[in-house]
Amino acid sequence: MKQSFNRRQRASAAFSLSFLSLVFSITAFSSSYWCEGTRKVAKPFCTGQSKGDHCIRFNSPDANNSNAVQYIWETGDDKFVDQKFHAGIWYSCEEIINEEGEKCRIFISLTPASDRGVLWLSIVTELLYIILLLTGVILMSVEMCYCSTVIDGLKINAFSAIVTVLAGLLGMVAHMMYTTVFQMTVNLGPEDWRPHTWDYGWSYCLAWASFACCMAAAVTTINKYTKTILEFKHKRKTLGRSLKIKYKFPDCTSPEKACNVYVNSFHNSTEDPAHPVKGLGHLATISVL
Repeated sequence: MKQSFNRRQRASAAFSLSFLSLVFSITAFSSSYWCEGTRKVAKPFCTGQSKGDHCIRFNSPDANNSNAVQYIWETGDDKFVDQKFHAGIWYSCEEIINEEGEKCRIFISLTPASDRGVLWLSIVTELLYIILLLTGVILMSVEMCYCSTVIDGLKINAFSAIVTVLAGLLGMVAHMMYTTVFQMTVNLGPEDWRPHTWDYGWSYCLAWASFACCMAAAVTTINKYTKTILEFKHKRKTLGRSLKIKYKFPDCTSPEKACNVYVNSFHNSTEDPAHPVKGLGHLATISVL
């Protein structure tokens, strides 16, 4: 009973990790905060009531002020302002100086022509990653809620483990390809977009957290499958020894035959294969006959 409870716990843990990985991957894929940074742009002239350090005051009542005159003609970093931007798989957006809102451009239009194929491949791989994660979540939920026999549950468990591992590998490759494309865009992209400073954003961290959850779910699923098989084999050997000692089979293969009857019975039973076997007398009678 305790072993059965532990298996249910492992199944719930694997399902939770897979579902969390799916949510993280969809959120990261649809957002535009994979990378964030700043660009140095020339300050525009102040217009209307615009004031502050983000524009150059020109033909204003402060024109006679010595500081204002010095500021207009001074060269260097004082003529520039840091413009924040953030970029993702789909869009790159930058703030509008002295105005509210952002100006967005399609990210693929900013990448060098030689790297656009890699970006498209990264997008396709990300989509496959999400599809496989969704498939794994569905299989795990079917195993937990609708599986009728233990043998069928083991088959679904093995298939979901393979799908989850494959999803994790695709996710890792997709994230690395996008990282490479972004770095190439920083070096070879348009002059009016190249950032002065940049770093990875929360979407990028979320994407790798999704990968970590996916691999953890895969390990948990494989562990559950392996432990169930080992427990099944252990109980099978224990059953054979018990039958041989208790009923003194003349044929050394008789306990093995009884175990085969026991194994075949699980194809049409929902009983746990690792659960202590009851009714050995009936099973021994079947074997002798």
